[in-house]
This record gives sequence, structure tokens and C-alpha cells, in this order.
Amino acid sequence: MKHLAKLLVSTLAMTFSFLAPAGAGATDRVVVPLSARELTELYGDKTWVWKAGGGRLSTKGMKFNAYTAEGGKPSIGIGRWTVDDNGKLCMFARWTTREGSARAATCFGHMRADKVIFQRRHPAGNWYIFRHAKIRPKDEIRKLSGADTVSAPASRFQQSLRLKPKG
Repeated sequence: MKHLAKLLVSTLAMTFSFLAPAGAGATDRVVVPLSARELTELYGDKTWVWKAGGGRLSTKGMKFNAYTAEGGKPSIGIGRWTVDDNGKLCMFARWTTREGSARAATCFGHMRADKVIFQRRHPAGNWYIFRHAKIRPKDEIRKLSGADTVSAPASRFQQSLRLKPKG
């Protein structure tokens, strides 16, 4: 496993070599995965705000709760989230709509080069800047909010499912 982690870091160092100042080699820039502690500090007790909802990542019991109304169709996700020392954050949830429910897992990888954090959909998404060294208005990290904008609409939708007459 340590060999795999070293290989990943070497590969990412080459991938992120474009970040190095002119004249600097790829090995001048240290690229490392975020630790489980760093990921928990980054995401813990925050809502990741999406276009049509969001996902709340609670540190108490590592619970994950989400609500979205994508395409005008409400759904809730209830589950848990995990982090590891290889920069990976995963959200495991049972997603419920009026039509039924299904389990889903979504993971993201995180790497740091100096003070810049990169993220990608795991396992094969493209790397992009999650947070610049000096945070910019369009950085993805700005979508993490301390406000819980998920629990109330999720609870209302869950209650509406319980009140639905059985057919």
C-alpha cells in the first residue's frame, strides 16, 4: 500500500509540474494527499452547497444528510461519510425519491501542492483547483458553509413521504 501511495504521489507530481515556476523542475514542487484530519477539518460540520440543494457532513457519528431538488424532483440522501490519509473523502447514502430509493457512493480525491488544494471525482475525474493559495471567488471551497441548509428541507420531504397514502 505504501508503494502505491508513493507511486500516486510521483504521478501527481508530474501531473502538477505545470504549477512550478519557470525553470523549476517537477521535483521542486511537493505534492501530497490531504490527511484524514485535514479533510475532517475542511468538511466537518459543513454543508456542501449544490445548485439545487446540498450535503451536510456532520462530525458527530460522521453522518451525511443531503437534500436536492434536481430537475424539480426532490430527493434525500441519508448515510455516512469517511476520509482517509490518502486524500479521499467518500459519501455513502441511501437516496430516496417519491418513486423509490437506491444506495450510492460518491468519492473525491484531494491533493495539495504548496498552499493550493486540488480535487477530483474519484477514481478517474480530472483534477481541478479546489482552493487557490489565496482563495478566489469561484473556488469550490466557497461552497462549503457552516450553515445547515439541508436538515429542514430534508425533514419536510421525509415527512411528506410518510404522509403519502399507501397505494
